[in-house]
Amino acid sequence: MNIDLWLVYRQMLRSRLFEEAVMVLWERGLISGEMHLGTGEEAIMAGVVLQVQDGDALALDHRGTAALLMRGVDPVQLLKEFLGQPEGLCHGMGGHMHLFAPEFLAASSGIVGSSGPAAAGFALASQYLRAGRVAVAFFGEGAANQGMLLESLNLAVAWQLPVLFVCKDNQWEITTPGASVTGGILTERARGFGMPAVDVDGSDVEAVWAAAGDAIQRARQGEGPTFLHASCVHLQGHFLGDQLLRIASNPLRELDSTTVPMIKAFLRRKGAPVNERLRSVSRIMATISQAPTLRSIQDRDPLVFARLKLVSAPARLQQIEDEISTEIQSYVETALSPAPGEESSSL
Repeated sequence: MNIDLWLVYRQMLRSRLFEEAVMVLWERGLISGEMHLGTGEEAIMAGVVLQVQDGDALALDHRGTAALLMRGVDPVQLLKEFLGQPEGLCHGMGGHMHLFAPEFLAASSGIVGSSGPAAAGFALASQYLRAGRVAVAFFGEGAANQGMLLESLNLAVAWQLPVLFVCKDNQWEITTPGASVTGGILTERARGFGMPAVDVDGSDVEAVWAAAGDAIQRARQGEGPTFLHASCVHLQGHFLGDQLLRIASNPLRELDSTTVPMIKAFLRRKGAPVNERLRSVSRIMATISQAPTLRSIQDRDPLVFARLKLVSAPARLQQIEDEISTEIQSYVETALSPAPGEESSSL
């Protein structure tokens, strides 16, 4: 299937503006708990999800919003779910991480690595019930070290399951550099199980589209699983309010909330020996020095790269951006409006 860059950009922008609206609601205190946005992953999600068909299944991680939107889940239901409303996708019980859309065979979970066995299960069911259909598992590079995901890779090859394993690698496991806890190369690890493995720039939607298309076609033809390793960025860090990203991007502004308490802790009379404290401070400073800054992350924004390929038609581009902006605003207004009967019951 050839890529329609205009359609793909529309879906990427729709996802970005939707999640930015979610960020505003979270900052207003209308959404409780942590919030993990997928901003920065749009090229990966669009390059894969827009090629799935009815009967295909999606096993998602804790950043499943973009995939669900692109698959066709009602945006208002998603917003109401995040807001904890009973009219939400999962009756307000799942939040933004634990979502289930049975009509689309799509499920997400906050359990790291769980998308592997879920996708393997979906794919095994497809072999018996939906010939020619595939399953896709999305996960971060940290999940690639989870036993259940490694077991899923093994069974997918042993049983020739129609699965595409998509690893979204931003090189950070929350505040831990990936290289410090992951041995070897992930694509080589996947090949060790006996499946093809492909590296792709997750900021380039056309590259993702081509690699995912080949893998999905292989799976449909009964040729087994593929591992797609896509590099990416998280524009808001691991979660909204990510302290490591804030410190690396603007250390002076974060001085009062980070450096001062750390100095006070270091100078306390009680506690660990001085040499241990020095080692701890050294490790903290080394982590901060490796952390990406907001500017370096924005330089790899997939939406910017996709938009640059369309600037030769500025009027059409502006029209799409205006339409999507208006569309998202209407979703937010609808989600925040009182449910039927709610106003009258409060009078």
